[in-house]
Amino acid sequence: MRAFSLLTCLVLPLLACHSTEITYVEADLVLRGGRIATVDSEFGEVEALAISAGRVQAVGSNSEMAAFIGANTEIIELDGRRAIPGFIDGHAHFSGIGASMQILDLRSVANWDEVIEMVARAVRNAEPGDWIVGRGWHQEKWDATPADHVGGFPSHPALSAISPDNPVSLRHASGHASFFNARAMQLAGITSATPDPTGGEILHLPSGEPSGVFSETASGLVSRVYSEQLSKRTPAEAEAALRRSLQLADRECLAKGVTSFQDAGTSFATIETMRAMFDEGELDIRLWVMLGEDNEALSEHIQEWRIDGYADHHLSVRAIKRVMDGALGSRGAWFHEPYTDMPSTTGLNTTSLKELEATAHIAAATGFQLCVHAIGDRANTETLDIYERVLAAYPERGTDHRWRIEHAQHLSPADIPRFARLGVVASMQGVHCTSDAPFVIPRLGEERAESGAYVWRSLIDAGALVTNGTDAPVEDVDPLAGFYSSVTRRLANGELFYPDQRMARREALESYTIHNARAAFEEDVKGSLTPGKLADIVILSHDILNVSDEELLETKVLRTIVGGRTVYQAD
Repeated sequence: MRAFSLLTCLVLPLLACHSTEITYVEADLVLRGGRIATVDSEFGEVEALAISAGRVQAVGSNSEMAAFIGANTEIIELDGRRAIPGFIDGHAHFSGIGASMQILDLRSVANWDEVIEMVARAVRNAEPGDWIVGRGWHQEKWDATPADHVGGFPSHPALSAISPDNPVSLRHASGHASFFNARAMQLAGITSATPDPTGGEILHLPSGEPSGVFSETASGLVSRVYSEQLSKRTPAEAEAALRRSLQLADRECLAKGVTSFQDAGTSFATIETMRAMFDEGELDIRLWVMLGEDNEALSEHIQEWRIDGYADHHLSVRAIKRVMDGALGSRGAWFHEPYTDMPSTTGLNTTSLKELEATAHIAAATGFQLCVHAIGDRANTETLDIYERVLAAYPERGTDHRWRIEHAQHLSPADIPRFARLGVVASMQGVHCTSDAPFVIPRLGEERAESGAYVWRSLIDAGALVTNGTDAPVEDVDPLAGFYSSVTRRLANGELFYPDQRMARREALESYTIHNARAAFEEDVKGSLTPGKLADIVILSHDILNVSDEELLETKVLRTIVGGRTVYQAD
C-alpha cells in the first residue's frame, strides 16, 4: 500500500501539504474496523477510510484514519464487516422497476393456473373496462405446461373467460412478448387475418384464432390501445405517475446496495423529469442514461441531451440504446442456425440492419456511445460487423469508443476475440445465466450452449471488458443474486451450468463496480474507493469475498452510502 501521507497530499486539494508537514482536515465521516475492499490494486483492502465533502478523503489503517477524526466527525464502526464500493447496475430499466412494483408481479408464479387466479382476484377489485396489467410470467419456469398451449406458451380462452369485460395485458418476464385476453385483442381489432408485423409474430391456435401471445414488435399491435388510454391523462397526472415510479425505483435500488444505475433506453421527456427530481432532491441514486429515441429525433436533438455529471455526478446522458433481436425465452433471439426445439425459426431481427447502421453513424459523429441489445449469436455477429464498419469511417474519433453489446448472451466462438479487438464492452447479466439455464440446452442443443452461452470466462481471458447487471425488472435488481450467479453458475436445483465459465469473486466484484464505471467513461469518479473519488459505499452482513457459497445467499445490505451520506439503513 502506498504511504498514507503521500497519498492524501497527491490526491486531495483539501489538504495543505508541504514537504515536511501535513495539515489534516477533519473528516465528515470515518468508517473503521472493517474489511474494506477498495477495488483499487494500489490500495487493496484496508481497515478504515475517511470521507470529506462527499468524496473519499483517505484510506488506510484504523490508526492512520484517527488523524482525520474531529469533534464533528461521524464514525461508523464496521465491527469486522465487509464494505465495498457501491454496486453499479450495468444494464436495467429504472422507471420500469417502479412501474412493475405497481402492477401484478408474476415472476414467482408456479404455473398458468396461478396466473389465472391472480387475474381473477384483480378483476374482482376492478371496474368493468379497467385494464388488468402484469409482468413477469415465464412459461419455461412453470411446473406444468398449460393446457391448450401453443409452442409451450399459454392460450387465452381460460383467462378470457374470467375477464370478459376487462382487457388484460401480461408482459413476459423477458419483456419481449406479451399475453392479451380476448377483450384486449377485440379492442385492438385483432383477428385471425391480422398479419405479423416486421420483427414480430402473432401466435395462433390450431383453429387459426390468435392465441393471445404476441412476440416482439407484435405486442405493440395491442399494447397501443392501453397506451392510448394512458395518453388521455392530464399532463399533471402523467407526471405524477412517472415521478411515483422513479421514486419507487430509487428506494428499491438503494435498499439493494445499488448506488449507480445504467438505464437502458429512456425518452427525452423522462430524462427531463429525472433532472427536475435531482434538482429538487427527490432522487439519491446516480443515473447514467442511454437515449431510446428514434433516429429522426436523435438527428435533430441529440447534442441538446449530452449531459455529463449533472448535480454532482447524479445524472449523465452520453449513450444511445437500440435492440437488434428478442429474447431466448420467447424464441426471439436471432441465431445463425434454427432453434433445436423449433427448427422452423432462427428468431427475429427486430430493428433492421439499415436502421441500426444509421444509428451507429449518429453515435460515431457525435461522440455518443452505442449500446445494442443482442442476445442470439447472429445478432451479436451483425452488431459487431456494424461497429467495425462504422467506427473505421471515423478515424478522427480515435479508438476508445467503448461501444457496448447489451446482454451478449450467446456468441459464436469466432466472435469472442472480436470484443477485445474492437474495444467493445460485453455488458452482461450474471443472473440471466442461472435464470435461463434450464431452457438453454433445449433451445440450442449442447454444442451451442457449451461454446457460446454466457461465456464470461472466455471473454475475460480474451481481454474483453465484461460488466454485470440485472436487466431489472426482468430480474430482481438485487446485485447480490447476480454476484452469486457469476461466481457459482449454480441453478436452483443445485446443478452447475458449465462451471468453467465462472468468474472469480474479485472479478465478479469488479464487474459490478469499476468495470461498469469504465463502461460508462466514469472510472475517474466512481467504481472504486480511491481517494478523490465519490464516496459511494455499501456495508454488507457477510464477507462476500471469503464466505461459503451458501452464505452468499444469506448476505444482506446493511447500509448504503451515496456521496458520504447514508441513504439506506437496514432495520
